[in-house]
Amino acid sequence: MNKIALVVGASGITGSNLAEKLIANGWTTYGLARNPQKAIDSLIPVAANLLDIESLQISLTNINPTHVFITSWMRNETEAENIRVNSLMVRNLLNALSPKKSVKHVALVTGLKHYLGPFEAYAQAGTLPETPVREEHPRLNIENFYYAQEDEVYAAAERNDFTWSIHRPHTVIGKAVGNMMNLGTTLAVYATICKETGRAFHFPGSGAQWNGLSDVTDARLLAEHLIWASTTEAARNQAFNVANGDVFRWSWLWKQLANWFGIEPVGFDGTIHPLEPEIAGDGPVWAEIAAKYSLKEPDLNRMASAWHTDLDLGRPIEVMSDMSKSRKLGFTVYQDTRDSFFDLFEKLRAEKLIP
Repeated sequence: MNKIALVVGASGITGSNLAEKLIANGWTTYGLARNPQKAIDSLIPVAANLLDIESLQISLTNINPTHVFITSWMRNETEAENIRVNSLMVRNLLNALSPKKSVKHVALVTGLKHYLGPFEAYAQAGTLPETPVREEHPRLNIENFYYAQEDEVYAAAERNDFTWSIHRPHTVIGKAVGNMMNLGTTLAVYATICKETGRAFHFPGSGAQWNGLSDVTDARLLAEHLIWASTTEAARNQAFNVANGDVFRWSWLWKQLANWFGIEPVGFDGTIHPLEPEIAGDGPVWAEIAAKYSLKEPDLNRMASAWHTDLDLGRPIEVMSDMSKSRKLGFTVYQDTRDSFFDLFEKLRAEKLIP
């Protein structure tokens, strides 16, 4: 079968890594975004607004994908608005593709907020799950835009008779600029600022995160998982956790990251020191660093997403994902987490995004 992929959100961490992997595997690959990715060789850009059904239909006129990968979402002020906007994006996309009858599989990327709750009630008392989180955990009795997105996929699959997969990564580590959830690059920027200014590289999170077990998801591994689930009979019509396969404690990893940058780490001292206010006034500092080292991106806000890093590292419990379901069905790809960060830092340095 001729495999034609439509990657929605191709300019983000997940979408760009997925597009590169699909192209390397011989897929015809379209990358849909408001500002399409043009840096990936052989990726066919599609400029479209998922909230405008008419313009979306026009943009997709001559595109007949067999596989659709939805890796994009839009942040809003409230969870009610998140639900309205993000479900509409999925619904518009699948409605626009419906008359073509070309789609065989739709993969939706969500995340661990499926288990932890949305940003407004993130990991608060009463919504804390048992860990490691497992796919069979029931939905929380709380509004969550991930549930609304899933329901749109389920409804369209029943209508158009395609298969589906839901992918729930933990924090995704990979390179992207202008991404709103980018812990790896955010920590690289923070470490760079600390090194240049002589400030302490202070762990910004909670004691539970500092001392507890955690895991993350390399964007390259997530790409492999998306392709595997969309082409494997046994993986059809199922939801999956996706993580690297190892676990770590931030009390260990923080020292590893500091050593890479040649700075001294400062661990959890009994108080959470959020990163967002720590670097809120560092826009001019980053601009000076960018000028000093001829970096490509002088805008701190396009490099760092401290709000999301604070949410991840400020959790009141340790959080990790059970991967047994994928393992039993044959997905055995593994990624060392320390290398996920180090590979990212090397790539950011090579592409002149950090010194």
